Amino acid sequence: MGHGHGHGHGHGMSADVPASASWRYSRRLAVAFVVLLAFFVLEALVGYFASSLALLSDAGHMLTDVLGVGMALAAITAARRPAAGKRTFGWYRIEVLAALANAVLLFGVAVYILVEAIGRFQEPPEVAGVPMMLTAAAGLLANLVVFLLLRKGAGESLNVRGAYLEVVADSIGSVGVLLGGGLSLAFGWYLADPIVAVAVGLWVLPRTWKLARQALRILVQQAPEGVDVQAMRDDLGALPAVTEVHDLHVWTLTSGMEVASAHLATPSDADHGEVLVAAQRMLAERYRIEHATLQVEPVECARRCEALTW
Repeated sequence: MGHGHGHGHGHGMSADVPASASWRYSRRLAVAFVVLLAFFVLEALVGYFASSLALLSDAGHMLTDVLGVGMALAAITAARRPAAGKRTFGWYRIEVLAALANAVLLFGVAVYILVEAIGRFQEPPEVAGVPMMLTAAAGLLANLVVFLLLRKGAGESLNVRGAYLEVVADSIGSVGVLLGGGLSLAFGWYLADPIVAVAVGLWVLPRTWKLARQALRILVQQAPEGVDVQAMRDDLGALPAVTEVHDLHVWTLTSGMEVASAHLATPSDADHGEVLVAAQRMLAERYRIEHATLQVEPVECARRCEALTW
């Protein structure tokens, strides 16, 4: 269709974190995954047998930590695998699909907890306070261990930071369960259990919505948040020798990996190489987009694009 096809530099996890660092964080994430999974099973079983809705709610929240850490681990592993065959974009979207599945599961857990809690307000069952508090304390300890494992990586890796924030939020839920167990044990006030469960459920729902919205934005290839597409079009059009910008697309491949493509029309005698380099530099400096596929073409060739209906 035109001349001067150009490509920006590809980027992914390896662009944010050196290979050795990625490997170190992947091992830490694997340890964190095992610790959280073990304590999720413990909390779920004790919560069920102790009739503690608050502990079950916290177990559901810890499940989000398990999934969040698992997704971060999968993302780092996938980033090390080159695209091959028909998978020209590699496996990056698996992280997004897992995030959407995580959101759906979280929503179901939160709604179940809230519905169950309403019934318990009318007739709160007796809760085994000691097992509930011991298990919640063990869960809080597990979160603190994972917190220490991921704290350093959270400053260097976007995926690790997401898992780290999940653990921080879950620690708050564990503290709430301890508070509810203490009130039940000290004063026999069993309403504390469903109240804490509702509080944890209401804490989870907004985060669930945010996670689902972020995943859907990526899956429908919407422009990344914070990127003004019209401003980008204007900036490309203001480059020397560029007379028109069309077929501009900006989307997110997976968390922290924004990409763009565009056609840049120029006069026939323009130096396409200079235009390409200038456009790549501008996108990298102003929009932090390192991977851009740009087609620089004579303005006469742009008429072919006008005939396309999409």
